[in-house]
Amino acid sequence: MIKVHGIQHIGLTVPNMEEAVRFFQTMFGAVTVMECGRVDVDDTFMVRRLGVPAGCRIKDQRVIRCGNGGNLELFEYSGEAEPSKIKRNSEVGAFHLALAVDDAVAAADRLRAAGVDVLDGPTLISSGPMEGLTWVYLRAPWGQYLELVSTTGPMGYEEDGGPKMWSPIGE
Repeated sequence: MIKVHGIQHIGLTVPNMEEAVRFFQTMFGAVTVMECGRVDVDDTFMVRRLGVPAGCRIKDQRVIRCGNGGNLELFEYSGEAEPSKIKRNSEVGAFHLALAVDDAVAAADRLRAAGVDVLDGPTLISSGPMEGLTWVYLRAPWGQYLELVSTTGPMGYEEDGGPKMWSPIGE
């Protein structure tokens, strides 16, 4: 078994770096930790080390951090024949980023007022393992799903006394 200390970063490809960084900074107070810019490598590197088609290149690469927790590594690529659509949450390979906030209801209201596409909710879960969790999904300007979560105390699963999920709140 390999000892893992935690999730260091999540990589996310965006269609427009400036738009993505501005969105995370404006809406969630993200800070830019590192700017790498264009990555100058050949097709062999791109295919064999990153698993992308020949002709694709990293136009820009940056690392941002939202609050207390893992880093978000953003990539903007060139060279794809045509951009693919963001996968629906029901599709294999789809994912979303969940951000812990003090109050998901208040945060959703602020995002809606700012013109962000916030889906129905927030929803408070009142029973079961996720009891006490309030959550709501939203879409970044390029369509990526994000989630806001908040709790007012221990979640239902914590009654069993087993391992607890890591949370950036209170760490």
